[in-house]
Amino acid sequence: MTDCVLLFAGQGAQKVGMGKDLVEASPIARELFERADQVLGRSLSEIVFEGPEEELTKTANCQPALFVHGLSMWAVLKEACPHLNPVAAAGLSLGEMTAHTAAGSFTFEEGLRVVAQRGRLMDEACAETEGAMAAMVGGDEAAVRELAAEAGVDVANLNAPGQIVLSGTVEGIDKAVVGAKARKIKLAKKLKVAGAYHSRLMANAEAKLGPVLADAEINAPNYPVVSNQRAEEVTDPSDIRETLEKQVTGSVRWVESMQLLREKGNQLFIELGPGKVLAGLMSRIDKGATVETAGDWESLQVLIEKLK
Repeated sequence: MTDCVLLFAGQGAQKVGMGKDLVEASPIARELFERADQVLGRSLSEIVFEGPEEELTKTANCQPALFVHGLSMWAVLKEACPHLNPVAAAGLSLGEMTAHTAAGSFTFEEGLRVVAQRGRLMDEACAETEGAMAAMVGGDEAAVRELAAEAGVDVANLNAPGQIVLSGTVEGIDKAVVGAKARKIKLAKKLKVAGAYHSRLMANAEAKLGPVLADAEINAPNYPVVSNQRAEEVTDPSDIRETLEKQVTGSVRWVESMQLLREKGNQLFIELGPGKVLAGLMSRIDKGATVETAGDWESLQVLIEKLK
């Protein structure tokens, strides 16, 4: 058996057409996309495969799309490489739900229902508030935290050393961008996002997601999933509920999460999803880790050959 850690992408990694080649080549992937359309009562697959891009980018579509795509990739890989033995999983923001479902915390249908609600509620929170986000690159963490406090915004993502994302009101983010230079932050750049994810402006979404998670059937996973919010492994269903709820307004502690997995001796990480964002972050967090990536049918076949 080959031990590995599964990694799943977050919102922003999506692209029109993702999974189409997978569905055309694999009955397992095709079945998952068909089941997703049935559960949602609409053709998510059509939006994913054909677009338009602005429709796929909507949080209510993007989150379930990445969820189904990631799990389809894992289903095909697992069938081709039965010797793979996941010992842990993690996902960036929305990807944490994909990781939990891969690990068995949720059934596919239950996980998809929660993700669809999560996306819808976050869309609503974006519409209710005027939020923005900005990446702070090349700055000291303490300096970025001071800047956030001064501007009245929140630390949304600690993605890699020297790469932190702030989130909050448009006014607050603009203030933070202007004040970055004085804090010796090399680059402060506003992001093209619909709202202030992982900030206090998502409080309504978090409050409404609580009852959704309370009603969901959650099992102890087959292997631990690292919580974005706690940066620790969670396996108890009550902890899973709490961390997934608080994650909506909480910071994504990705650096600490990856460091934890490395400290436990994990060497092989497999990123399943469009793009290679998580592999790129790991190269900045710990160059000693091996991260294999696959985002489409062709790259998945290359990975399968490598792992056999």
